[in-house]
Amino acid sequence: MDETNGTRPNVLLMHCHDLGRYLGCYGVDIETPAIDSLAAEGAIFENHFVTAPQCTPSRGSLMTGRHPHVNGLMGLAHAHWELDDGERIVPHYLSDADYETHLFGLQHITQDTDKLQYDYIHSEGNLYPGVSPAVHQANRARTVSSVVASFLERSGFDEPFFASVGFFECHRVEEDDGRFGFDSDHYETDDPDEVRPLPYLPDRRGIRQDLAEMRGMVSALDDGIDTILSALESAGIADETLVIFTTEHGIAFPLAKGSCYDAGIEAALLMRGPGIDAGQRHGELLSNVDVLPTLLEYVDIEVPDTLNGRSFLPLLTNEEYDPRERVFAGMTWHDMYNPVRAIRTERYKYIRNFWHLPKSYLSKDIFASEAGREVREAYGVPYRPYEELYDLRHAPQEDKNVVFEPQFQDVRTELSRQLYEWMEETDDPLLDGPVLPGDYEKIHSWPHES
Repeated sequence: MDETNGTRPNVLLMHCHDLGRYLGCYGVDIETPAIDSLAAEGAIFENHFVTAPQCTPSRGSLMTGRHPHVNGLMGLAHAHWELDDGERIVPHYLSDADYETHLFGLQHITQDTDKLQYDYIHSEGNLYPGVSPAVHQANRARTVSSVVASFLERSGFDEPFFASVGFFECHRVEEDDGRFGFDSDHYETDDPDEVRPLPYLPDRRGIRQDLAEMRGMVSALDDGIDTILSALESAGIADETLVIFTTEHGIAFPLAKGSCYDAGIEAALLMRGPGIDAGQRHGELLSNVDVLPTLLEYVDIEVPDTLNGRSFLPLLTNEEYDPRERVFAGMTWHDMYNPVRAIRTERYKYIRNFWHLPKSYLSKDIFASEAGREVREAYGVPYRPYEELYDLRHAPQEDKNVVFEPQFQDVRTELSRQLYEWMEETDDPLLDGPVLPGDYEKIHSWPHES
């Protein structure tokens, strides 16, 4: 990309918990004017998926450009999983190119924030067992956005700068009654009767109630993003700043978060900045390991050949682009062992389950939610098959497993082959048998936040 005012553009990366694509600009019946405006002023990616349907592993892939079993983050940071020694993340690459690096709010890829080597840490908190509600409060959108806005409007930086801005929304919290909800004491709640049901779940009252509560968090997130975008304008640097907004995985509902179905690995991705024409909508398959190489190429930094992702910058600059034919995803550990690997093409999804697993993995926060209570006997008890294959053209909700149907055996064989070849190429430890954390005994003595 062309340099701006003789220097590289600033980079502002905003990311949040458990949102997927539950946004107006992705066709959901919810008003998210700030996020929708950001999408309209730049590019929106409609088929962007993450490497893992859970927080730490997905965020690790975003920041390293590498899959969780490659960079070491096969489980949650607060369950003692850490990046392998020598792993490099976004602020490392940009700092080497003379960017000033700043961290605001949530990061959740390590318990030791100093390891991330940001130049400045303005506000930061993490999720871990027994976390204080004050930590959640410090990472809410209204708080984080206020700190970021002050930073921008007071010109508290040297250009070019990189700022990672992490929001707590839309993570569930444990209520006084033990239920995990969306903290309706802090957010407005919509009318459950006016909420459009989720297409992949039954239309039941508890699910609608949870959706109605979550929408208050989404609105608060949108307000926070509006505050930050307005501060960019007030500081006079909106035109020289690349703004990226993305989400870590699907919403915290059954068959979404914690699953490799599309509802679990779907993610929003919006980009606005110098040289990016407004009004772009792209339907090509993308993975969140592609974001780092794209960012590096955008700011004219050499892209290492050790990354698992590849740049999609040509899409942004209207140049020739060789589209992906497939993306990969997986899961190993969360609050229990859940080893799964998946491959998705434009038409098919093949999932390989490597353990005796229930029909739908329900993390603690989903299991103890109103939505979870509606379906946990049906989804949390029966075993799922070791192989799943879905024809997304005819079963977009992935509710008809055709893995044993004769007409799909060629597809099953080919996708299975591609998945195993990818696992071998990336030295996936799952091929050698069950994966135990290095600190297994300690991990299992801790209560787990989901």
